[in-house]
Amino acid sequence: MRDLKQQSELIKEELADEYQDLVIDFEGFRMRISNDSLIAKFESEQMKVQRLQDELRTVKATNTKRINELKNELETLRAILRNYVQQIDSLNRINEKLTTENQQITDRFNQVTRTVSQLTKEREQLTETVQLASKLDASNITVTGLNDKDKATDQVNKMKKIEFRFVINKNITASPGEKTIYIRIMKPDDDVLVKDLSNVFEYENKEINYSSKRNIEYEGEEHPVSIFWDVNEYLPLGTYRIDIFADGYRIGQKSFKWDKL
Repeated sequence: MRDLKQQSELIKEELADEYQDLVIDFEGFRMRISNDSLIAKFESEQMKVQRLQDELRTVKATNTKRINELKNELETLRAILRNYVQQIDSLNRINEKLTTENQQITDRFNQVTRTVSQLTKEREQLTETVQLASKLDASNITVTGLNDKDKATDQVNKMKKIEFRFVINKNITASPGEKTIYIRIMKPDDDVLVKDLSNVFEYENKEINYSSKRNIEYEGEEHPVSIFWDVNEYLPLGTYRIDIFADGYRIGQKSFKWDKL
């Protein structure tokens, strides 16, 4: 009887060790689960292990029937744990696959975004290039003071008109049609000669005054232009400047000097 009792005690101790190992296994695999429904089932089985472990501590070693039942329960719980491990591994593989696919999709999206951004930039550059290519250009700019007999004079006090002559150069890329040519006459103090402060046009997203303007019909070929300014104000001696504009661009500029009264 003493031998049987010692053997029963030994079996109970071994079973207790196995239950403790199972508890540790459950706690370890619990950290690997992220699925909510699987967590609930897993925790239920984990509580069952702890309950049976507590019961094993109180059951008598001589109660071989219950100890055998607890041993069978242990095998069942091990099988359940193996099943959970398989499900966890399967879910992890699926998650890894989805993560990889998501990264691939993200990479493709970023690549498409970069491509679209590059194409947009190239289109903007091309548009800007086309716009610059179609920009008109004024050359051969001359300034002539005219007296009351429309004769040329370089004496400021005798000037009744100022004639500005220039040529709009040939440009087959420019859009044909009516063009408004604006000029700004800057005095030596950088003040603009104007007849009416309401005479404005848009340039670089703001409205600025112009001195005079003229409409022309431009067909892409070289086009001579003359614009006059009637002198009704005092003109000081010094260096003047004329700026010529069309289609929102400054297309020509020239400085000139009057030093005779």
